[in-house]
Amino acid sequence: MTQAINIIVLPVLIGLLLFLLPSALRVFKGLIAIGVTLYTAIASVSLFGTPDLIFNLGEWLLTRSIETPVSAALVQTLEAGSFSMDGLSRLIILFISLLAVLIVVYSIVYKSAGSLRNYYAWFLITLGFSFGAVLANNLLLLLICWGILGLTLYQLIDRKDEASSKAAKKTLIIIGASDGIMILGIALIWRITGTLNMNEITLPTSDLVRTVAFLALLVGSFTKAGAFPFHTWVPDYSEKAPATSSSYLPASLDKLLGIYLLARITTELFVLGDWIRFLLLSIGVITIITAVMMALVQHNYKRLLGFHAVSQVGYMILGFGLGSAIGIAAGLFHMVNNAIYKGGLFLTAGAVEQQTAKENLDDLGGLSKAMPFTFFAALIFALSISGIPPFNGFASKWMIYQGIIDFGAGVGIANKLWVVWLGLAVLGSALTLASFVKFIGGIFLGRRQKVFNNLGEVSPLMWVPMVILSLACVGLGVFATSYIVPELFMPVAGAFEFTGTWSSATVSLLVLVSIVLGILIYYLGNTKNVRTSDSFVGGEKLQEEFSFTTPEFYKSFQEFKWLSYMYRNARDKWFDLYDLMGRFCSWLGSLFSRAHTGILHDYTLWVFAGLVILLLLLIT
Repeated sequence: MTQAINIIVLPVLIGLLLFLLPSALRVFKGLIAIGVTLYTAIASVSLFGTPDLIFNLGEWLLTRSIETPVSAALVQTLEAGSFSMDGLSRLIILFISLLAVLIVVYSIVYKSAGSLRNYYAWFLITLGFSFGAVLANNLLLLLICWGILGLTLYQLIDRKDEASSKAAKKTLIIIGASDGIMILGIALIWRITGTLNMNEITLPTSDLVRTVAFLALLVGSFTKAGAFPFHTWVPDYSEKAPATSSSYLPASLDKLLGIYLLARITTELFVLGDWIRFLLLSIGVITIITAVMMALVQHNYKRLLGFHAVSQVGYMILGFGLGSAIGIAAGLFHMVNNAIYKGGLFLTAGAVEQQTAKENLDDLGGLSKAMPFTFFAALIFALSISGIPPFNGFASKWMIYQGIIDFGAGVGIANKLWVVWLGLAVLGSALTLASFVKFIGGIFLGRRQKVFNNLGEVSPLMWVPMVILSLACVGLGVFATSYIVPELFMPVAGAFEFTGTWSSATVSLLVLVSIVLGILIYYLGNTKNVRTSDSFVGGEKLQEEFSFTTPEFYKSFQEFKWLSYMYRNARDKWFDLYDLMGRFCSWLGSLFSRAHTGILHDYTLWVFAGLVILLLLLIT
């Protein structure tokens, strides 16, 4: 367990020391960060095969108090600092550390990360406290790490203008408010059980107090992961933050941490009733559909990816809402898959942004030949997130579909609606594919603008991490049923059998054969006689001057009568909980301001009315 404590303490200490180094030593600080993340990655891999255990700082100190006397108060304080290592925590810290290595290498030459003050210091502090949150067995210790991560999230966005400052403030307020709600849930758990150690807590959601405690922790999980209706900070943050920050936090670490907490509270801390499962499944499909519908109409590709970071959380919630072994395994598998391909997508967005200085799909196109590695990686990520075989996104979504079908054999109200959950989940995948046709087509396909004729690929320090992540999408998909799920996820979720004869290796082989046959047919055909020419209208060649951008095809979504109403309200922030609360506070403030008339009789009346209310409360 000492090695597990080291991966928490070392990144935090080194991160604090990096504050002392001048900004001119940015590359040196980056190399230090790479060294620290490599150490944590190696340690995480070595910890993966260790047995489950619980480490209590108070007990550890007592064993050494024979030689060095310590105060009882200090021991009692440290008893709250217990850490645990089990299959779930080992799985999460493994992928946190591996993703951190690739992102920090990418950051060395990524210009936007370089413009962010103390970027590597906050990067390492985020890494250390992420490990702390995952390994904490005590809810109070988890809450401390959780709260500090909200601060680092705020610090990893460059508040260079009003829009980015507003996005950072919105993120901090929403995350901070959810932390406050979590405190309520933790306090209720302490009141009910008398302990905050998670290994000692199992509560049925059978009464109001226990249900409120569960919902309070659920709010913290949903806000960190970016689920409806606490998701609105994610698209704003993704649009304004550097791509490395978006890849590191909303796309990767926050998803891993938020779903980690969801896994803890739904499988260990609480025993869920039928109506709680109905609530989870409802929120899951609402998150999928609403976010992907918003992604369809985005023109800023970073904001588009932000909405998809929200949409994919819905599939994870569906998995845990099912409560079965295959559902839990599918939720965890999709969590890992999403961190890989969504983190990679933000890295490809950062590469495009760095080379073109453009963030709008209307201003791009035809970059596939100029940036072949970025295009290859982006295409793999897009196919993966859309659930196309044989990639990893297909494997985890297929498991979720199977889990929903098996769930339909139950007798509860949520079980009877299995067709609804399945239909909306499949629809979400189809719409995801449609929006990524827009993403890939708008950036990499079509006619290239003349201003990008001399454009080249990014540095290998940027495209190598993207390619590694894309190959991971292939590997996790191809070996899903034969190795990945049985070895990584069944030990955490429990054993189950795949329905039918589906095998990821067989599917991969069939896809490969179809691709090879398609290439052979193409080259064996009469391709030499194909002629291409420019458009010739009225004596003028117009295609060189005019082109029809890919996003134009998606404007029709906003023209449907019932969809136009939804998009109009979304544009006016009627689905944004943060904005709605701001409007409510403004209305309440104006109401109180009107009460301040400056007339003594009115103030006397308010005081009298307040006293009457207090007396009534005391009497009752």
